[in-house]
Amino acid sequence: MAKMTRFHEVGGPEVLKYEDVEVGAPGAGQVRLQHGAVALNFADTYFRSGLYPAPLPSGIGSDACGTVTAVGEGVTAFKVGDRVTYTGAHNTLGAYSTERLIDASTLMRLPDAIAFETAAAITMRGLTAAYLMRRIYDFKGGETILLHAAAGGVGLLVSQWAKLQGLNVIGTVSSDAKAEVAKAHGCDHTINYSHEDVAARVREITGGQGVHVVYDSVGKDTFEGSLNSLKRRGLMVCVGTASGMIPPFNPQILAMKGSLFLTRPASADYLADPAEKAALAAELFDHVASGRIRADISQRYELADAVQAHRDMEARKIIGSAIFTV
Repeated sequence: MAKMTRFHEVGGPEVLKYEDVEVGAPGAGQVRLQHGAVALNFADTYFRSGLYPAPLPSGIGSDACGTVTAVGEGVTAFKVGDRVTYTGAHNTLGAYSTERLIDASTLMRLPDAIAFETAAAITMRGLTAAYLMRRIYDFKGGETILLHAAAGGVGLLVSQWAKLQGLNVIGTVSSDAKAEVAKAHGCDHTINYSHEDVAARVREITGGQGVHVVYDSVGKDTFEGSLNSLKRRGLMVCVGTASGMIPPFNPQILAMKGSLFLTRPASADYLADPAEKAALAAELFDHVASGRIRADISQRYELADAVQAHRDMEARKIIGSAIFTV
């Protein structure tokens, strides 16, 4: 029997149950996958809590890697023994498992130079960093960004990628320990938002100009400060809503604060084209394999410990990337 973490009702971490499941043979277009490692992402809590709806009972997790152990009818791109990785959303739910069936169309071939644990730490986070840095804005060397949650899994990758592009990085953190981690991964300046006014410090650091782009994964609690940190005609990128959804606002505020731009990107729309997804993945894997970008794993959990993992994640106890070992 395979093992899978599922939830039969939405709620807090306690609704997660570690259960025996029958996997069966792959159907047409599917493969059977033996997981090597599984990612732990904050977005997983959105499905568990019901913020992102899913039919119940539901598997959880959308990001993992492993080895193909069987292929279904019509699958020609992969064979038994191939190392693969994947990320998605509703279409890949069920990653918190030892084995599973999955559509072959969601898979990416994993280079031998990338270990399974590394792949679990970087596939979703790294592809997010890739499209944020390579598709959202046409950066020029010397420009400045403000990066919220700079010591988080995505933040640490974005800051390293930004330095490769010659950018100045201001990162926000919640503790001195996280500030040290953020600086070690490329942040030129850090702001501790627990006791510093982010927008005021940004203006101080930039000589009153503000930043070209803000990457805000926090949402409700940081939205206004993020807008106030932008220079004229700057870009606000709403990456996530860890503190809650951004409340409705009058778009006129964007004009009043300097003819600002705002976007709320979703990975699915930047990875929908297989060729573009493959190009971003190739660039990501090349950076990681060469050591230009490193993926530090700060915490490893057993799949059976998903309840504790979610508690730690929601309590902001995790610095950088965390994964499940299989």
